[in-house]
Amino acid sequence: MDFGFTPEDEAFRAEARAWLAAHVGSAPDRRTWERALGAAGWIGLGWPEGGYGNRTATLTQQVAWAEEYARSAAPPRSGHIGENLLAPTLLAHGTPEQKARFLPPVAAGAELWCQGYSEPGAGSDLAGVRTRAERSPDGTEYRVTGQKIWTSLAHEADWCFVLARTDPESRRHHGLSFLLVPMDQPGRIEVRPIRQMTGTSDFNEVFFDGARARVEHVVGAEGDGWRVAMSLLGFERGVSTLAQQIGFAQELGRVVGTAVETGAADDPVVRERLVRLWAELRTMRWNALRTLGGSGGAGAPSVAKLLWAGWHQRLGELAVEVRGAAAGAGPADWSPSAPYALDETQQLFLFSRADTIYGGSDQIQRTIIAERVLGLPRQPKG
Repeated sequence: MDFGFTPEDEAFRAEARAWLAAHVGSAPDRRTWERALGAAGWIGLGWPEGGYGNRTATLTQQVAWAEEYARSAAPPRSGHIGENLLAPTLLAHGTPEQKARFLPPVAAGAELWCQGYSEPGAGSDLAGVRTRAERSPDGTEYRVTGQKIWTSLAHEADWCFVLARTDPESRRHHGLSFLLVPMDQPGRIEVRPIRQMTGTSDFNEVFFDGARARVEHVVGAEGDGWRVAMSLLGFERGVSTLAQQIGFAQELGRVVGTAVETGAADDPVVRERLVRLWAELRTMRWNALRTLGGSGGAGAPSVAKLLWAGWHQRLGELAVEVRGAAAGAGPADWSPSAPYALDETQQLFLFSRADTIYGGSDQIQRTIIAERVLGLPRQPKG
């Protein structure tokens, strides 16, 4: 494909770079940062519709923004789930009333979202969802009961889109509905952070005990949740992958610098591994560009996930190896308030262990490719 940046794209890039340079570091917390992004119209660039307080941008301009954001050392986004997952889903399947209610606050950075999909026993195999949603006696709302797990940013979120079983007699992907549930329901919703090896708690358990969701906040028809949920999963690709690779390149550059400093780069095996990681990263970039051109096919998201997840783990492993024994010591002395003080290398190594699990494990991605791309017989389900 012919993928290049026009003068208009470069002007857009320059505006983005200047805005980021003036504002990165000015917000005291991530929620304030989201509001700053929203006030400037930077949220929702990739939405196919405007008029919600967002700018609209071409595909190449979206890539330019994502690359400049990654280069600017701006804070991790708290609003990306609402912007990149919920919003495209509402634009594809939501009613005009749902779009009018939920998209402007997302574009403004005023309401944050989390994703209520995975459950104990229903992670990568999402069709095993057991969380149930029952109609209230007056028929105006659902009452949601069950447990979700590995719910990113649930401790910060104002709303959660929940995949729940509205037909108690249904099995597998039948009888599921896609519900929009407010998180501020004391006594009905409990969020328990999950502490990771890194000492952080980005993921959470969420317990629903009769949580309320209004009937008009079902996206798609009741029982049509599987189709809506699968549509949503298709939005995790493309532009965001290219931005992710900017961060990967920065991490690789730091590993190369460390290898030179410690003398590890004198080892021909280490040099070969570094060169291989560089070549694989370039291959991932061209694959992402090919996907943006519309030639990726049904298995493109799974192929991309397999490529970057394994690559990132190998980078983390090499990062600690080239540090040598120093990689085993933390950057600060142990204390009860900070028992898991870690430097960048240790964070990279530990967090990347989850890359081949979350978002659909490697095994699940290979099954998707086998069944949907290669046409192999479907794996028997219990």
